[in-house]
Amino acid sequence: MFSWVSSDTRRKKDPELFHTVSEGLRKLYTQKLLPLEETYRFHEFHSPALEEADFHNKPMVLLVGQYSTGKTTFIRHLMEQDFPGMRIGPEPTTDSFIAVMHGPVEGILPGNALVVDPKKPFRKLSAFGNAFLNRFMCAQLNNPVLESISIIDTPGILSGEKQRISRGYDFAAVLEWFAERVDRIILLFDAHKLDISDEFSDVIKALKNHEDKIRVVLNKADQIETQQLMRVYGALMWSLGKIINTPEVVRVYIGSFWSHPLLIPDNRKLFEAEEQDLFKDIQSLPRNAAVRKLNDLIKRARLAKVHAYIISALKKEMPNVFGKDNKKKELITNLGEIYLKIEKEHQISPGDFPSIKKMQEILMTQDFSKFQSLKPKLLDTIDDMLANDIARLMVLVRQEESQMTHQDVKGGAFEGTMNGPFGHGYGEGAGEGIDDIEWVVAKDKPTYDEIFYTLSPVNGKITGASAKKEMVKSKLPNTVLGKIWKLADVDHDGLLDDEEFALANHLIRVKLEGHELPADLPSHLIPPSKRRNE
Repeated sequence: MFSWVSSDTRRKKDPELFHTVSEGLRKLYTQKLLPLEETYRFHEFHSPALEEADFHNKPMVLLVGQYSTGKTTFIRHLMEQDFPGMRIGPEPTTDSFIAVMHGPVEGILPGNALVVDPKKPFRKLSAFGNAFLNRFMCAQLNNPVLESISIIDTPGILSGEKQRISRGYDFAAVLEWFAERVDRIILLFDAHKLDISDEFSDVIKALKNHEDKIRVVLNKADQIETQQLMRVYGALMWSLGKIINTPEVVRVYIGSFWSHPLLIPDNRKLFEAEEQDLFKDIQSLPRNAAVRKLNDLIKRARLAKVHAYIISALKKEMPNVFGKDNKKKELITNLGEIYLKIEKEHQISPGDFPSIKKMQEILMTQDFSKFQSLKPKLLDTIDDMLANDIARLMVLVRQEESQMTHQDVKGGAFEGTMNGPFGHGYGEGAGEGIDDIEWVVAKDKPTYDEIFYTLSPVNGKITGASAKKEMVKSKLPNTVLGKIWKLADVDHDGLLDDEEFALANHLIRVKLEGHELPADLPSHLIPPSKRRNE
């Protein structure tokens, strides 16, 4: 009966096709999540509504740190170019939020003009008022690094209550706004100044729920000796452990991120490796931008759903006529009990609930009579979005990622270490001897030959069993020795001649010195007698 109704309903529920991840996220937000947010006043409690630019903007990197930790110098180091409005000095110099973005013409856009530009993702910052907007600007310049990412420079964090009052705006709230929208948050520390001030502590706490975006940089590490650096690193980890309440250890990059000579070059290799790891992390942002936006939308949807349960529960408890004010105070005081009730009734994880203290503060200014009761259809729409639409978008994310394999951040400092003799690890480990005319193994071959001839070679070759007896003396795992065997057996005959045996021992030494083995044997390591066949 009424089969035509059910078929029509099925047609309406056919999944909508999305051409790009950004388009899909925008449609899901405006059509499914935004109605729930508006119904339960989500934007007054948590975060402003998302706009078109939020879905299409480039990945953003937010730099946060106390004054004179090298935030502005770090940006200049990445771009290898000065930017408009840049000021560097030992005293607190950067007193503004500066969005460093790509533009055809070099110049500065002031904050009030910036927040009315629909192409920029900053329109909702107007809510922080003129005190903030007068300290906000966009520096535009034509730099290849900025073609892939945008960078947000922030004022240096100072200590003491006086500094918080004199700002004229809620500094931590502004940083929280940025944290929700950026792809990476870099906390910079000076190796000489590890004290975490009250304001810095509040800022780090404001970044809660964004721990996955946070990377920590211990800057200016070339100015202290190795022993002192170990102590500084340990002290920093201890301090961060008290503030960032996560079971995982925060990743800390140690180095000196500027173009000046190292004052104490003892840890040069460590600094180079750490810089390379950090650069790779930043370079991956364009590829992972779609996943980040998808992840942020899922987090927002879960919070909006919990928020709807909280607001509807408060509405349900309110009397229709008398005693509204007293009941409101009682409900706000007992908000923790309401959280527990919702948690049990709807099987929601405690980690999905917003801060009780923050909710209580905002609820004090709200009119509970204007709250909406629970609307199951809106919540069912969110459940359907999370269960079905997001899964379809995830497939599209993988497709877009596969097409962006070469769209890393390029230019600036990223170019200096990519290729050539100053690339990370060039001429080291398996790369040793890459530019030599002679075979690099030849200098140690007489030593290896002595061992080779004690293994009773037949027709100039030894068996795998004979080679194994010698190779296991290195105490390397069988999985590693197996890979070395495959690399050394160049002619794939299951036997090793004197050159191949020497090569195997060379690769064992490479591994024992802490270097990684190559996936394929580099051309400069191929034994001379085998090169004719290559």
